[in-house]
Amino acid sequence: MPEFDWRSPESYKSLQDADVTDIAWECLRRNADYRREYEVMIASSPDGVVTEEFRRKWGLCFRP
Repeated sequence: MPEFDWRSPESYKSLQDADVTDIAWECLRRNADYRREYEVMIASSPDGVVTEEFRRKWGLCFRP
């Protein structure tokens, strides 16, 4: 992950035009519990499929 300085306005430039789903994803992907559970789930899934239970728990909705 690249160096991120939360105090620098430059670090947030990419979020100026972000919608709510972009911001939600940024928060979720930085969540240590989510990342840990995702890694465990993918490692134990023979085809790398995200389970319905996982999607429901974390509020994920994948667009076709």
